[in-house]
Amino acid sequence: MNATLDEMIGALSEAALHPWQTVIKTMKETGKDAIGCFPIHTPEEIAYAADCVPIGMWGGRTRIRLADKYLQSFCCSIMRSNIEFAMNGVYDMLKAVIIPTFCDTLKCVSENWKTAIPHIPVITAVYPQNRNAAALSYLREEFLRIRGEIERILSIAISDDKLEEAFSVYEDCRNALRSFAKAASARPDAIDNRARHLILKAGYFMDKKPYTRLIRELTDELASVPERRFDGFRAVMTGLIGEPVEMADAFAENRIAIVADDIAHASRQFRTAARTEGDAIDRMVHRIADQKGDTFLYEDGKSKGEMLLDMVSEHGADAVVVCMMKFCDPEEFDYPIVKEALEKAGVPLLHIETDQQPDSYEQIRTRVQSFAEMLEARAVAGRRK
Repeated sequence: MNATLDEMIGALSEAALHPWQTVIKTMKETGKDAIGCFPIHTPEEIAYAADCVPIGMWGGRTRIRLADKYLQSFCCSIMRSNIEFAMNGVYDMLKAVIIPTFCDTLKCVSENWKTAIPHIPVITAVYPQNRNAAALSYLREEFLRIRGEIERILSIAISDDKLEEAFSVYEDCRNALRSFAKAASARPDAIDNRARHLILKAGYFMDKKPYTRLIRELTDELASVPERRFDGFRAVMTGLIGEPVEMADAFAENRIAIVADDIAHASRQFRTAARTEGDAIDRMVHRIADQKGDTFLYEDGKSKGEMLLDMVSEHGADAVVVCMMKFCDPEEFDYPIVKEALEKAGVPLLHIETDQQPDSYEQIRTRVQSFAEMLEARAVAGRRK
């Protein structure tokens, strides 16, 4: 491994593995306040325009005790973890939290937060499911309302120029991440599953400008490393979040590289480029309108299956892995459609149920190992023909 590349991967991995410390470090280095952003498609640019660091709130590993007072055990573990962390004071550095209401649990959390953590203001973000002209006009007004709420909470004014600058910073970051994802896809020997996951995750806890600079430097360094043949299988991963991180190791141990993803926590956040026309709010709105194959946004015909097949073809993948977050209803509703499309095309599919508070990883390891053996048998049979 190239020493410089190894150092870059290590630094970003450490940032992702220790989010609280990374957030505190970021706040000290930038002198900025922080605003929490629940998943998914939170309008982070508005918080950034308010000279705050938007912090991704995607749960984490913790023992659930206090959150049981507000959320049942059949709620998504990301939401339960967020409430548990907040009630334990982990998020006390936040000036506010923004919570989109894409599912029933998020709707409950946005109200429960007001009682469970009353000292941190909550701002709801209500997205339209249809994406016609009237819905997009509504979403623009919703983003403007969120802007006003942040201005009120922080006692500031967010200028149009600051919004334009913030959107430019975020679009630059998304461009850099698309380039990194493409480079990593071609080099699974240099960027393994764990590194890929943690590099993308680190951006949720850092200021976007320095994070973007690091991603560009890492991508450039990756291009300078001599290529080596990857002796294994390539897979596309889809789902809400590709955690626990030990799952990445399980795939690597069985010679399966995740070369592309439709993970809400990962590439789904940056895969869609913005339009060039309109002001910053218009471009934010149209990024939502232009999202394809997104579980959390209504779409006639449900193109997710076809989208995954296109990704398999583009990246020369051998299979698709579905990471199904336990009790994530939107993702569960899409699964039969995805399964049917992949089976019809003859693409191997592995379905894994995940949880952020697992008792053991052995079931995942066993399923991945069995899947790898199936892929090997399939490859051997194909060579014999």
